[in-house]
Amino acid sequence: MSRNTIRLVIVLGVVAISGIIAVQAYWVKKAFDLKDQQFRQTVMISLRNVANQISKAYKLSSIENPVSQLSSDYYVVNLRIPLEHSTLEYLLKEEFKKNNINTDFEYGIYDCETDKIVFGAHINENFKVEPVTGDIFLPKTDEFLNYFGVKFPKQKSYLTGKLDFWIISSMITLVVMVFFAYAMFVILRQKRLSEVQRDFINNMTHEFQTPISTIKIATDVLAQAKIRDQPERLKKYVEIIKHENNRLKNQVESVLATAKIGKGKLEINTELQEIHELLNDATQSVRMEIGEGLSLNLKATKTSIYADRMHLMNVIRNLVDNAIKYSGASPKVTISTENKDKNLILTIADQGIGIAPEYIGKIFDKFYRVPTGNLHNVKGFGLGLNYVKEIVRIHNWTIKVESEKGAGTKFRIFIPIPE
Repeated sequence: MSRNTIRLVIVLGVVAISGIIAVQAYWVKKAFDLKDQQFRQTVMISLRNVANQISKAYKLSSIENPVSQLSSDYYVVNLRIPLEHSTLEYLLKEEFKKNNINTDFEYGIYDCETDKIVFGAHINENFKVEPVTGDIFLPKTDEFLNYFGVKFPKQKSYLTGKLDFWIISSMITLVVMVFFAYAMFVILRQKRLSEVQRDFINNMTHEFQTPISTIKIATDVLAQAKIRDQPERLKKYVEIIKHENNRLKNQVESVLATAKIGKGKLEINTELQEIHELLNDATQSVRMEIGEGLSLNLKATKTSIYADRMHLMNVIRNLVDNAIKYSGASPKVTISTENKDKNLILTIADQGIGIAPEYIGKIFDKFYRVPTGNLHNVKGFGLGLNYVKEIVRIHNWTIKVESEKGAGTKFRIFIPIPE
């Protein structure tokens, strides 16, 4: 699937999901508004019936509109005469039961002597009186002389509970949206893995082709009879074959080691090592390649460490090879050691093209290669620094990177000194 096709699928999917969500939100709101309207109408009818029952009991004329809604959840009802709390509570309960208004409500009766609404009680959804903590405030009105107020504190949650169908459909929509997001994530991940695999195979083919071609040319030269009469030339081509063979070996070992690390099967054999001796052995081939471009600044006095010799040498070679690859035509690489805070600090620094800040956090990722712009001679699998990080981690060491674009890069490995 091409990149443009994936983008089109994502855009269409996002538009479709957004449309579904918008339509769903619209109908949920419409359904809630309808339930709210039905609830208000039912409450108004119930409270009007209560007012008419009181009027009839006291032989008063009925009032056409005795109920006034002051807010979304608060109503006041024209009473016209003083009334006991117990009588009002009984009438409210009976009327609300009859009209299936099964939600908490609070009521109070206006007292003209104190000019306040005296709180009556809090009635729960089962029409039982519940104790309340703190003062309950029921707003007054100047619309009536004698009246009572009824408030529904849980009105919104009560109405929401009536939207079972819409809640279920919204959950289904949410599941579809999550599934779509996960499907897009999988597609993009598979696309990226496919690109990484393609790049890795291309890089591996090129990396293996170069030393194989060099070895073939060198062996063709060595197959000539006259080469035996030119010992210096013979030695040069033998060294070339040896160097390229080691290069192939290191590349194969890097791929195999990375595969073992990924499966958690890499085993290390830590022994006491002399770091300066190990550095000299690990950089022999580099001296042949760049000569004076490599300098050693070995200041550490405590140089014995516990490490796997082979893997530590591979770490050093990887970092030095990286420094050379990203240093242009005239590489300058410095390897230094020092002791600080019970650690031996191994530093490999170059004066190459450096790494931009946005890439530093990614350089240890498997297969990741820093974009090099117009520098096209940089080859590799994108495994070297990932291998370095894993070997450092397995040894319980620490690695830090300092880099500045255009000024070079410095890798520092902090290795504890055995006591």
